[in-house]
Amino acid sequence: MKAKLNLMRLGIVLSSILILSGCAMFRAKVSDTDVNKMPEFDARYGPQDLRRLSDEISTEIAGCSILTNQPTSPIMIIYGVQPRTETFVDTQALTDRIKTALTKTGRIQFVNEARRDQLMKEQGFQAQSATDDTRTAIGKQLGARYMLTGALVEMRKTTPAQVRVSKTELMYYQLTIDITDLETGIVAWSTQKEFAREKREPLIGW
Repeated sequence: MKAKLNLMRLGIVLSSILILSGCAMFRAKVSDTDVNKMPEFDARYGPQDLRRLSDEISTEIAGCSILTNQPTSPIMIIYGVQPRTETFVDTQALTDRIKTALTKTGRIQFVNEARRDQLMKEQGFQAQSATDDTRTAIGKQLGARYMLTGALVEMRKTTPAQVRVSKTELMYYQLTIDITDLETGIVAWSTQKEFAREKREPLIGW
């Protein structure tokens, strides 16, 4: 009887602690994470891959011969990286980071192809409504000499159906970036990056 009473008292004390603490252990928690040390929760393409690939590609392009041998900063247009993946991958985020990094070097200029319609609309408005001293001249946009394109390929493998205590998933990615000379149509520069990641998880768990 005494042991039962002590157990009840212990239960009341623990319940009181949980109530007074506001059940902190069950609350959602939000905190900042260092973008340079983001964890990998699965084997799929993630933000850490976006950062690493864009940094590697922009560094290679900045040092390639089509830039170092030019007397002036060449003009480039980005027509995107084709995502050949099962899952959605925002490849525009990849080219945005590449463009930003290369623009900061001052060694290359980019045509704002994403805002071309807005540029034409603004020029049309200025031609009709702006004063002569503030009007932007029509037909003065510079044409690109080079075009950046590419493709991101994803391949997925999983362990076959068999007696096992864990499941393994292997993800393989290959990124190809091409720079084409628009005057000749020849691929002036190209590079490839690849990586694979494996995830193993138990069949029983949560």
